[in-house]
Amino acid sequence: MARTLIRPGGRSERIQIAVHQAVRALMAEQPDQDLSIALIAARAEVPPSTIYRRWHTLPQLLADVANERFVPDAVPPNTGTLRGDLEIWVEQTVDDFSSGPMVAVFRERITNTSLGQMAAGYSYMNLVYLCDRCAARNEPVPDVDRLIDLLVAPLVYRIFFAGQPITKAYQIELVDSALAAKNLTKPLETQTSIREYTLFENDPQ
Repeated sequence: MARTLIRPGGRSERIQIAVHQAVRALMAEQPDQDLSIALIAARAEVPPSTIYRRWHTLPQLLADVANERFVPDAVPPNTGTLRGDLEIWVEQTVDDFSSGPMVAVFRERITNTSLGQMAAGYSYMNLVYLCDRCAARNEPVPDVDRLIDLLVAPLVYRIFFAGQPITKAYQIELVDSALAAKNLTKPLETQTSIREYTLFENDPQ
């Protein structure tokens, strides 16, 4: 059955809900307190960089909270090279995966196959989007399944199962190892593509 693919990025609603709730709670508890990104991030259990990436400034965040407005995830930035794109994407993925709301989402999705397959779809289609850029730049185009195996799988294991913080140095090492993989551009022959097991937005299934 044909599936409608998600837009690049999607919307991490749990993170945004947590941030909005943190703002409202802090304002109610201490109305005279000067809010800061650091305070909001700590209450929402997200890295400050996640808030800056989504809202850019404190006034913009406060305006969106006041209007109960959610913002879509940004399209992964175009750095001009696959290496640069992957380094930023991995850093953003680590930020999201490491947040309190996403840990809760993972626990929920690990016991619900449909939700888990939908989560897999977001990472998969983000990487499809980055690989499409490679083709447009005439760079060698990686196989997305191999990027999932080399980049996403280690992060999921270390963050969600081991509860381990991920250093920037390790993120770069993952990208270096992935780009150096001998069969990076060759589709898997011994395993069905993850694409066949993911669910996408508007999927009738």
